[in-house]
Amino acid sequence: MSTFEIIKKTHFIVVTIFFLIYLIKTILLLANKRDALQLFTKKVKIIEMIVSFLFLATGVYLMTQIPEIKPILIIKITIVLLSIPLAIVGFKKGSKGLATLSFILILAAFGIGEMMKKKTALVSEKAVNTDGSINAHELYSSNCAKCHGEDGKAGITGASDLSVIQLSNDSISSIIVNGRKNMGKVEGLTPEQTKAISAYITTSIKEH
Repeated sequence: MSTFEIIKKTHFIVVTIFFLIYLIKTILLLANKRDALQLFTKKVKIIEMIVSFLFLATGVYLMTQIPEIKPILIIKITIVLLSIPLAIVGFKKGSKGLATLSFILILAAFGIGEMMKKKTALVSEKAVNTDGSINAHELYSSNCAKCHGEDGKAGITGASDLSVIQLSNDSISSIIVNGRKNMGKVEGLTPEQTKAISAYITTSIKEH
């Protein structure tokens, strides 16, 4: 397992723990369980500090590994940065409104993170040759090269080296459609386009 994959899994785990901590705290506050809230907050104080640090540290690392910062990622980061001070003030003052708003923002950021795992395929006019056939090179360049590189060896965000993979066309097509490890599934490609990319990888990228 690569360093990127380890940090990505760590990030997911700490984000989930962070989410659960604030879910419990919000429920206790809304239920007027002030004593239980104080007790829970005291018990998880150290854990919350560690989780918050890992949340930010792993998040910053993952950002440095992304080939392109998209607007949706900026929105997610903004939501997270807004939710933290709201949560601190909300729970300190016992404000149900601020605590609830903070939790909703955390939930929204979590949801955006899950949505970002999906990748919508880019299919330009250049992806179709003048004779109507599929331009596999253009499809590969638009959808795969940002992480794998034009030669398949870039390894950005932990992407596999396509020049040495030992997979069949069908296996590659399955990974494109369903995703695997740190690669999200690609949506929007036709079966023919998916097969064309797979064939391009095994005939033009993979070393024989």
